[in-house]
Amino acid sequence: MKRGDVVGVVGAGAFGTALASVLARAGKRVLLWSRDPEVVSSINTRRVCSRLPGAPLPPPLEATADPRRLAADARFLVMAVSSTDVRERARELGAVLDGSHIVVHAIGALAAPTNERVSEVMQLGLPTLKLGVLAGPALPQDLAEGEFSSMVVASVFDEVVAEARRLLNAPPVLRLYGSKDLAGVELASALSGAYTVALGLSDGLGMGAGPRAVLVTRAVAEATRLVVAAGGQAKTFAGLSGLGNLLVRATDKSADYQLGRRLADGVITADSARTEGARAALAGAGLAKQLKARMPVLMGVAAVLSGKAEVREVATLIGDSVATEE
Repeated sequence: MKRGDVVGVVGAGAFGTALASVLARAGKRVLLWSRDPEVVSSINTRRVCSRLPGAPLPPPLEATADPRRLAADARFLVMAVSSTDVRERARELGAVLDGSHIVVHAIGALAAPTNERVSEVMQLGLPTLKLGVLAGPALPQDLAEGEFSSMVVASVFDEVVAEARRLLNAPPVLRLYGSKDLAGVELASALSGAYTVALGLSDGLGMGAGPRAVLVTRAVAEATRLVVAAGGQAKTFAGLSGLGNLLVRATDKSADYQLGRRLADGVITADSARTEGARAALAGAGLAKQLKARMPVLMGVAAVLSGKAEVREVATLIGDSVATEE
């Protein structure tokens, strides 16, 4: 098989493993890179990954701990690591990749502590300019179970979008759409996780269907402000990477939603809030301040997550701001 037909997946977490599973079941060659030798051995010998044990991992999927092999065998890579690891992974891969590689990330957060978009961080560490983002309402468990899912790939380069759609489309399980709004899709993906936490808080407090619907519409309005302020398109958050993502994730299948419910129930404290949606809320609030975008719901969620406000206090604040919003 030609190098251009191999998909390299960086990170054997839940999403990376789920994506690799879908592609392998569609008969595509996948090389999954993990820095953990035990994970690599488990995938290659027992066809199981501990991060998503229910995902089928048939050949032609292989795992490797060697970044040089990943760079040599796969021209197209999907970065599927935590936002807290992206800087280090980009530097590590930067030593072995070259300008011919294409790298898209599937990270639904911003990069702390600078509140940069993930593609901006990758651009600093990688030698290729051919970068993009993969986002949308595709939960790892649904992908592993073969449920229909859709995602959008965005890049300023047509080649990145075309190659992603060629290599990652795996009907009937996964269908990809394309966009040129890289900034908008990245921010929409991150903010959808943040507002998923907000919906978990709302449901945990028993605020009801009416306030929940208002909260969703205000989330769309707020997120659109920030997307536009950051140079993205106004329509983007209303698509798959934003609203679509939010609607699918606002269930118990999502760690971000569960986090909001547990905070509302008092089961955990803000010190335990370590999901990507929580990180996105904190970084998004920081970016909103930098760009002077009015986002009371996001700011309220960030206040809870940073331990600066109580859940019910912020619920009242959010309710008041939503009621007075134009």
